[in-house]
Amino acid sequence: MTSLQVDIDQLTRLTRALDSSLVSLREARRALDHVRADQLGTADLDAACDGFQERWAHGTRELTKRVKTVREGVDRSAAQYAELEEAVRAAFRRVAAAHG
Repeated sequence: MTSLQVDIDQLTRLTRALDSSLVSLREARRALDHVRADQLGTADLDAACDGFQERWAHGTRELTKRVKTVREGVDRSAAQYAELEEAVRAAFRRVAAAHG
């Protein structure tokens, strides 16, 4: 027999961790936005910094989108599992009342 067990509290903690990662990404992106390539030194280093800034910004935006999508899925899953759990409880209560 297969047993499925879902810890809704763990799903809630996961959403908080995902929210925290979104805040960290946003803060890191903001911190790097304040660094200007022309502050670093040589033209080659400035060009490399500019390229990195563009890739970093693109990458963090894409990562943010994906984390938000995962978070939404976890939220929906937690809500559906909670709803299912309540439906099972209600079914047991009905059976107990009918045979009680």
